[in-house]
Formats: sequence, C-alpha cells, structure tokens
Amino acid sequence: MDNQDDVIKTVKVEDATITLIGTAHVSRQSVELVEDRILNGNYDCVAVELCPPRLENLVNKSWWKSLDIYQVFRQKKATLLLINLALSAYQKRLAEKIGVQAGQEMIRAVELAEEHGLELKVIDRDISTTLHRVITRVSFWQKLKIFSGLVAGIFVGEEVSEQQIEDLKRGDLLHSVVEEFGESLPQFKEVLIDERDEYMTGKLVELGKTPGGPKNILALVGAGHLVGMLPAFDAPPTPERIQTLEEKPPPSRTGYYVGWTICVVVLSLFAVGFMRSPELGTKLVVLWVVINGGLSAIGAALALAHPLSVVTAFFAAPITSLNPTIGAGMVVGLVESYLRKPRVHDFETLREDIGSMRMWWKNGVLRVLMAFTLSSFGSMIGTYLAGASIVHEIFG
Repeated sequence: MDNQDDVIKTVKVEDATITLIGTAHVSRQSVELVEDRILNGNYDCVAVELCPPRLENLVNKSWWKSLDIYQVFRQKKATLLLINLALSAYQKRLAEKIGVQAGQEMIRAVELAEEHGLELKVIDRDISTTLHRVITRVSFWQKLKIFSGLVAGIFVGEEVSEQQIEDLKRGDLLHSVVEEFGESLPQFKEVLIDERDEYMTGKLVELGKTPGGPKNILALVGAGHLVGMLPAFDAPPTPERIQTLEEKPPPSRTGYYVGWTICVVVLSLFAVGFMRSPELGTKLVVLWVVINGGLSAIGAALALAHPLSVVTAFFAAPITSLNPTIGAGMVVGLVESYLRKPRVHDFETLREDIGSMRMWWKNGVLRVLMAFTLSSFGSMIGTYLAGASIVHEIFG
C-alpha cells in the first residue's frame, strides 16, 4: 500500500506501544492493511474507533430488533435517529461506488481479534452522546442545513472514484462531510471531530497506563483523526475532561424562550381581536387553526401518513405551536407509529431503503420519520404565516 508512513504512526505511553493506523471507512486497501497488520503483527490488543452501540450494529445483523420506533418518539429521539440514518446512508453511497461494505475494516478487525484471541477495545464516544451534543450546539436552521446537505449527498451526489475514496485517507469520510460545513458551522466540527480526537486519545492513554494491561496495542481510527490525536498524546485529557466529554448537556433555552414568547404574543393578539369585536377574535382564531394546522396536515399527507395522523396534525399543530415543550411532529410521529407499526421487513431493509427516494414512502420506518419531519416543517411555516396574517388583520 502506498504512503503507509502517512497512515501508520507509533506512540509510547509508559511501557505500552500504541500503533495508530488511519483508515478510510469505505476503502478496500484499508481492509487489506488491517488484515496484514493483525495477521503479521505482534499485538495483544486491538482498539477500534467504535462505541458499544456501533459495535453492536456492525456485528449484530439483527440490530433492528431492539429498535422500537414508538419509543423513539416517546423519548424524543427522532431527530437523533434521522441524523444517524442520514450519516449512515451517505457513507453507504460512497461504499457502493467501489464495492466494499462501509466500515469493513472495522468489521475485519473485530473478526480477526476474536479469531486470534486478542483483547478488543472500543475507544470512541457513544454515538448518541455525540449526536446529542451536536443538536444542542447548533441552531434549528443549522440542523436543517446539515441534514439537507446530507440528503443531497445521498441522492444527488457526484460520482465518486476509488482514487477519490483513497484520497479520504487524508481526512476520512466524516471529515469529508464536516469539511462541507466546517467554516460556517465550527460547532459541528468541534463536536464531531475535535472532541472525539481528544476523547479517543484519552481512552488510549488510559488503556496504555492500565496496570497489567496490554503492552502492544493496534489502534484503528479514521485517517483524519490522526492529525488531531497525535499532538494530543503530548498533553492527554484528564479523567475529569473525559467525563465532561461524555456528558449530554441540556438543550439551549433560546428555543424555549422564543416558543413561549410566540405563545404570549399570539394569545395577546387573540385578546385584542376579541376586545375589538367577537367576530374579529373568532376570525383570528380560525386563521391560526386553518393556516397552522392546514400546513402541518399537508406535510403529513405528503408523507402518505395514515388519515388519522393527517387529522391529528391539523388539530395538534395550532396547539403545540403555543407550547414549546412539544412539537406537532412529535404528536404525529407517535400516532403514526402506533397506527402503522413498521413491519419486521422494514427494519431489516432500513439501511438499504434510506438510499432510495421512492422507498421513503414504502418503508414503514422511513414513512413515520417523514411524517414527523414534514408535519413539523409545515407547522413551523404555518406558525409564522398565521402570525403574520393575524398581525395584518389587526394592524393592517
């Protein structure tokens, strides 16, 4: 393999030697390099850029059995699931171009470690924590930009050659995604790249310092992480810092305050309307319900949601828009997932179906997520349009 010195680095941590290999998660050559190193090296431990849930998803092909879409909405994790699926689909699209399974080098490392009795360690931060920190650090419009960019990359991305994939060794898949948003969204890069560089370095240092622990460690990480991890070994994060990086911060209160402000303003305008005349007050309420509920219902209908879900969107949106603690999409998602529980087959083919636009309306899981997203977007647009209409009726 060419330029191995660029993707293989060695560091010492007390008595332990850590060999870092930078891989591209959709590279055939990375798979071959991993196989060669494990089979011909003298390692007693293999550390991989995975967290326990991602390891489970890689090795357990029936991971979908533990996914309860109804509980996803009850626990308000639909947005996390959407972003996770979008990232997976983007990675899968690149992998299909060169005929290698995304993350195959990690899968082979896990398989070979088990076959040769080597200790296996996962060193990455839990994916749900990382995505949670992303969501709480960026605004709604920034989230929309990220998600739309990923969706565009899935369906309208340019053709990718194997050489371009190999070029990702200077900045693996996640880095290539982040580079598209890095300048305009520095928080995105900080959480997805910089924090994880620091976290994985800390975990490897901790592993190297473990009394009686492994002394010759092979660590597999995305090649782009090498740039950030190597300097961090000179001043590794403390256990306290690692604990901080594992925390899930509360969401920003800005949206909460904006939501209640909208509620107070709209109710105040209703009051002004009724004080002028009962007819005007009634007209304002009707405008609010029809515009807000109508656009949310249209969103649900575009997702081919169940008729009762569409009706739910119409009546829920005007109410939830006045309550920032719950969104119309959340209510619609709960109703849709209850009325149309996805089939086993929908979960089995989820990873494949997300890469095909027409399957978004056929796969039960994706249809529920579409109903959630489009009804939420409709309600959001409806809130501002209805508010503008009410202001026009009173002051126009």
